[in-house]
Amino acid sequence: MQAGVRLLDSDDGRRFDFDPGSFCLELLLTGGPVLVQRTELLRGPGDLTEWIAESRLARVAALDDVRVRPSELRELRDFRDMMWSAARTVAHGGTVEREHIDWINDSATVDLSPELDAETRTRRWAAPITGEQILGAAARDAIELIGEHAGRVRECGADGCALLFRDTSRPGNRRWCSMRRCGNRSKVKTYRSRRD
Repeated sequence: MQAGVRLLDSDDGRRFDFDPGSFCLELLLTGGPVLVQRTELLRGPGDLTEWIAESRLARVAALDDVRVRPSELRELRDFRDMMWSAARTVAHGGTVEREHIDWINDSATVDLSPELDAETRTRRWAAPITGEQILGAAARDAIELIGEHAGRVRECGADGCALLFRDTSRPGNRRWCSMRRCGNRSKVKTYRSRRD
């Protein structure tokens, strides 16, 4: 599976691929206030280390030697919880609170450093990678998302689905988190209503 595309479990037990289209939106899949039925995936620093290896950041460059302190994990979870509110506001055409914008800007100060691996001549992130750098990457992605792509932030159009995504489709008319999940459900519902 491509880094950044997550395999999620539907409430009916089926699995589906979900591409949130953005690193800061991908982070929302780890838990938070909106997904109250979902358990917290980032319970300890090791959980973040495992999660980040399959993230969009791994698509850009190899992630070696991730070292996350418990305090950094708490900061990242708090940022994620704030991003639920900010991203939903953007998805519904609202204005993000000034306090949230300040939080995003303040979090964006520490960056990951790319480097070239001398042996493989491939790009990787300079090690060690810290939780503060991961938070910075999420914040910089949020700046780009809210500043340049706000019109493409969507909440799934299905009733009862709170998944948020950046619509990267060319026409910009994506409505569902996944056609295999919510899109299919909508089509079945429409078909049944026409038959009745």
